[in-house]
Amino acid sequence: MKQCVERTFWATAVIAAMFSTPFVNAQTRQRAELTFVANQSSDNLSGYSIKAGGGLLVLPNSPFAAGGAPNSVAVVPSGLFIYVADVIPGGISAFSVNQSKVLTTIPGSPFPAATGTAFVTTDPSGRFLYALSCGADCSGSGSGEIQAFSIDQQTGVLTPVAGSPFVAGQYPYSLAVDPTGYFAYVANAGSGDVYTFAIDNSSGALTQVGLPTAAGTRPLSVVVDPWGQFVYAANTGSSDVSVFAINFDGSLTAVAGSPFKAGPYVAGVITSQNGKYILVAAGAGVYVYSVQSSGALDLLAGSPVAAGTGPNGIALDLDDAFAYVVNAGSSNVSAYSFNSQTGKLTPVKGSPYSAEAFAAGIATSPVPTHQ
Repeated sequence: MKQCVERTFWATAVIAAMFSTPFVNAQTRQRAELTFVANQSSDNLSGYSIKAGGGLLVLPNSPFAAGGAPNSVAVVPSGLFIYVADVIPGGISAFSVNQSKVLTTIPGSPFPAATGTAFVTTDPSGRFLYALSCGADCSGSGSGEIQAFSIDQQTGVLTPVAGSPFVAGQYPYSLAVDPTGYFAYVANAGSGDVYTFAIDNSSGALTQVGLPTAAGTRPLSVVVDPWGQFVYAANTGSSDVSVFAINFDGSLTAVAGSPFKAGPYVAGVITSQNGKYILVAAGAGVYVYSVQSSGALDLLAGSPVAAGTGPNGIALDLDDAFAYVVNAGSSNVSAYSFNSQTGKLTPVKGSPYSAEAFAAGIATSPVPTHQ
């Protein structure tokens, strides 16, 4: 099977949804949390509980069978529904989660999607799901597209949005929605740019805003900061991070000094929930940058912090207390405590934690409080 993007250790990174919360440490966490990992070569999904110190405890019956070559995972903000992007033959595997952390396949799963579907994410309300097919770059055909679905709030069933699929650039690889749910940003690996879309609040349909904005070479991951001020794109081909200021109409303007250098094989980028830091997964590990008021980035001393082989997807827990990196080459998860006031990462005792073959994408979520 052709690996997605002809890569070995750098697959599409999964970007967790960003929500602004005050800093709390591991000892004051108020809600139980879970972590899910999409394992591309073993066709399954690993599930874990996050322990008090940030360690991972494998869920009963994990791993869970997913579709072919699962590459990305997304969870609605409530934690009730999980969606997995299956590259080959294309589809979206869907699960519900109950208060006892038990996963159940949603009726109708896997839901039809294009061959080469390598990324999924939801909007901040959890009403819409966006799935990106990177086309011929991911064993599919053509230049790729954005598939949009509405999410049934009671069952998790997916229904295609009218007008879907939507056209983006060449080989779209990642999509991030701003905190208001008004705008979506798509990183296109083939055309090396970021598209801006306005989101119809009632239907979830996308309308392109302005012209594409140039990024670096082969942007694989994109994220919006929690205040809706900046967009960050991780460029694997040029080993750097492009930073854009968000204008009033949602369009983008590159900030002074962009792009900012990172390590080789940049795969994933995420922002802290207070907006003070971004974390980047690359070949040597995790690079941590502080964010200036202009959006410019300063690399913190001690970066990169070592990860496993082929760090890929990256996620923070809901409290900004822990960071997790999936390592595609070593098929495991590196766990760190994260100080959101200083940006310091410290490996968690017992890390790394075993996953399955070619761990490609990761997402954290709350344990549902109601069904």
